[in-house]
Formats: sequence, C-alpha cells, structure tokens
Amino acid sequence: MSTPRPWRLLRSQIAYQHKWYTLRRDEVELPNGHVVDDFFVSERPDGAYVFPVTEQNEVIFVRQYKHAAQKIFLELPAGSFFPTQEKAEDAATRELLEETGAVLTQELTQLAVLHDNPAKDTNRLHLFLAQNVRIEQAQILDVTEDIEVVRVPLDQVLSKVLNGEICVSGSVALCFLALRHLGAM
Repeated sequence: MSTPRPWRLLRSQIAYQHKWYTLRRDEVELPNGHVVDDFFVSERPDGAYVFPVTEQNEVIFVRQYKHAAQKIFLELPAGSFFPTQEKAEDAATRELLEETGAVLTQELTQLAVLHDNPAKDTNRLHLFLAQNVRIEQAQILDVTEDIEVVRVPLDQVLSKVLNGEICVSGSVALCFLALRHLGAM
C-alpha cells in the first residue's frame, strides 16, 4: 500500500466569480500521471460557529430557513467570513450578536477548525464555545434572515443531535465537541 501523494496543479482558471462564491476549474496531474482537465473547486468564505451557553445552562440555538435544502433547521449561530478580512473570533462574536442579540461575558474558547468538504470546497469551519452569554438586545438581521431564537437546556442537546433534530454538520460537530469539553457527555 502506498502513501497518498498530492496532485500537481497544471493550470487554473476562474469559471465563475461572485463576492460570496468562486468556481475554479483546475487542470491537475494525478500521481499516476493521469491528467484531469476539469476538476472544479468551490472557493467559499470560512464559517464561524458558536455554542453559546447561558448562565442558566441553556444553549442558544437558531431556527431558520435554508434555501438550498428548502427546509427549516435548528442550528447553532453561525455565519460566513473572509479570513483575510476578519478574525474567526470576531466573526463568531458578530454572528452571535446579530442572530440572537447575545453578548459574551468572557472570551471564546476555540474547540476546532474543520474542513467542510475538502474534496471540492476550500472553506473551513471555526468552532467556538461561549460560556455565560447573555441576551441583551434585539437581533440585527439582514433582509434574507428570519430567525427564531431557541433556548435548549444543556442536558437536552445531545438527544436533539441523536434524534436528528439538529442535523447541520457544523452544528452537530460543535455540539459533540462542546458537550465533551463541558463534561456533559
């Protein structure tokens, strides 16, 4: 059995470009010498996710419609950001405030940085734990957002993940990491 080796980039061109999404067409040479001239890569901003726990030991989730899946999901506060323009911690803090009206009372704890779909996408997910958060103001939603804030007791989070009620991959991963970090599973 051989050790996997990286592919060699021969040429790259932008097939489509927008502020929030770029589709790149790469021509690559595989380690076996085979050339693939149409390997498409999605360049997307990174995501910042927060597992916000209140002083009452509740986790603040958001319920909102996601158009690509055409469903309403229960998930953790999260949002996109460009790492060259904003720190992950700042993006997580901003998204928590905008989506829920919650503010931090102590620093975030970074639990992981994950690759979302490394076969085709460039973005990463930055996962944070926020403890003792407080909702202190109204949400600051943009025109595309219609978000319900949902408080879930900490001891009910795992069952919501296991029964599929929480099924967005970044939220699921962060729930497991945060519950483990907090000794709640």
